[in-house]
Amino acid sequence: MAEGFLPICRKDMEELGWEQPDFVYISGDAYVDHPSFGPAIISRTLMAHGYKVCIIAQPDWKDDKSICEFGEPRLGFLVSAGNMDSMVNHYSVSKKHRKTDAFTPGGVMGKRPDYAVVVYGNLIRRTYKKTPIILGGIEASLRRLAHYDYWSDKLKRSVLLDSGADMISYGMGERSIVEIADALDSGIDIKDITFVAGTVFRTKNLDDLYDVVVLPSYEKLKEDKLNYAKSFYTQYCNTGPYSGKCLAEPYGQQLYVVQNPPQRPLSQSEMDDVYEYPYMRTYHPSYEADGGVPAIQEVKFSLISNRGCFGGCSFCALTFHQGRIVQTRSHESLLAEAEKFTSDKAFKGYIHDVGGPTANFRHPSCEKQLHAGVCKNRQCLFPTVCKNLNADHTDYIKLLRKLRSIPKVKKVFIRSGIRFDYVLADKKDTFLRELCEYHVSGQLKVAPEHVSDKVLRKMGKPAHQVYQQFVKKYKEINKELQKDQFLVPYLMSSHPGSSLKEAVELAEYLRELGYMPEQVQDFYPTPSTISTCMYYTGVDPRDMSAVYVPKNPHEKAMQRALIQYRDPKNYDLVLEALEKCGRMDLVGYGKQCLIRPRKRKYPSDKGRVDEHSGKRNSQGNLASVKRVKKKTIRNIHKKK
Repeated sequence: MAEGFLPICRKDMEELGWEQPDFVYISGDAYVDHPSFGPAIISRTLMAHGYKVCIIAQPDWKDDKSICEFGEPRLGFLVSAGNMDSMVNHYSVSKKHRKTDAFTPGGVMGKRPDYAVVVYGNLIRRTYKKTPIILGGIEASLRRLAHYDYWSDKLKRSVLLDSGADMISYGMGERSIVEIADALDSGIDIKDITFVAGTVFRTKNLDDLYDVVVLPSYEKLKEDKLNYAKSFYTQYCNTGPYSGKCLAEPYGQQLYVVQNPPQRPLSQSEMDDVYEYPYMRTYHPSYEADGGVPAIQEVKFSLISNRGCFGGCSFCALTFHQGRIVQTRSHESLLAEAEKFTSDKAFKGYIHDVGGPTANFRHPSCEKQLHAGVCKNRQCLFPTVCKNLNADHTDYIKLLRKLRSIPKVKKVFIRSGIRFDYVLADKKDTFLRELCEYHVSGQLKVAPEHVSDKVLRKMGKPAHQVYQQFVKKYKEINKELQKDQFLVPYLMSSHPGSSLKEAVELAEYLRELGYMPEQVQDFYPTPSTISTCMYYTGVDPRDMSAVYVPKNPHEKAMQRALIQYRDPKNYDLVLEALEKCGRMDLVGYGKQCLIRPRKRKYPSDKGRVDEHSGKRNSQGNLASVKRVKKKTIRNIHKKK
């Protein structure tokens, strides 16, 4: 395998003695050779199997020549939008342009197009009519079949059709991409590579396919949103590599987009191999003059110990991308990587994270998953903990202890998040105690997301009582350790199922807590999540029950403002929300009130007249605001 960075220009390729690459990788991100970046993993995996890979990072999509740097690759083009969906990268939930891009040199925005895999695919196809194009990465993975697109507010076709590509490698594609490469290298036409798990292809008939589930056609999905909800849930129930079936989505009379079942999870030795390739562990030096690539800062001294998540949050796309079966790296592999940190001049003694999608998942949720896969229509932690769940932190604790003992390591943080319901399911308190003693620095961030059980059920999160139990135990252990450490809850507004009533309930909880979050996350409908399906269809695809969906921008602003009710800029929105909910008892001077009455001047009055200056009840709440206001105005007219 070539040492150093992979070629990013023809000169680099020639210096390696290559006349032609096997693959050219087109990426929407700048080139960062680090295992936290998908393009780096796929490229290094192919290199480890003897294939020559060159990188074209962030090509100018307005210039057809930008993808011709290396000429035509021998086997094909690989295309990815990068580590993020390009639309999430570009736009906030309010559809406003973001100002910076952490995956671009200097954080400059605008170096990739909207809907990047579609644009890049067509860019290549205009010049190379017959060269195989394989899409990959999170954007292609989550848009592999018909999907709701929040930014255009439309149901879109599979990106396989709109991009002009031949195939999609979805999910974590290390095993798939090698099988595809080997097939192409053996002379098999890309149109005949229909047998690789974890791929999507197009075909004109289904005669050669076995045990196929035919989904509603794209035309039927557009006709009725309920058809889409049913189709989506069928896809959701077939995301397991052991139980998932082949799915076919018809387009018109003569075309099908076919999704093969997901790839099997990697074994621990395979995971170790993937993360032990000779990554340079930083961005390409050509970006230094522009200030480097900001995204490297968060991951440079972090350890990825697992992938996959059986948490099953409705708003998370991990089920469709990494899957629900947890895969882990060995202690030896992780310790060896941590040892490398200590020889880096920039290392200050702090490992920033040891985790993955969920830090404290270090093995499959139960023994059954190792041979039969995950349950199709049941969750491991929701609505309550499954009786078969193996809640055990022993392996994670041993790993953390070993990392703490490495010379030159001062502190090992856990930042990628823990599942507090899984912590409580572990009958031993050892992990929580060591977490508080060694791995928290003043505050621990957790994600209860909401306090209303009605909303939490739609989120796929545990009941609020479970979080309260965790808070109690966390405080007790910190008291025993004589540590003054806090919990910082992540909260979400405007999720399907949340009306203003539930938003007020959340605000009241924050009042009791004495805490106002600095930032609030509005629900963001990204492709291929249960929550996004609810947002688009108005029903929960799991049981087809109707769901209230806050879509009006003004209502969403009110829900967000209620969480930050103490901010003076939010006063009018909070007042309006409380009026609409009939909760004017929360406007006043009592301890339970969220906001105080606002004083206003009336033109004919020499002094200030409080528009809410009617009699208050014994608890300090206001009487009917409208009645008091009318009475005040009437008195002014009498004075005239």
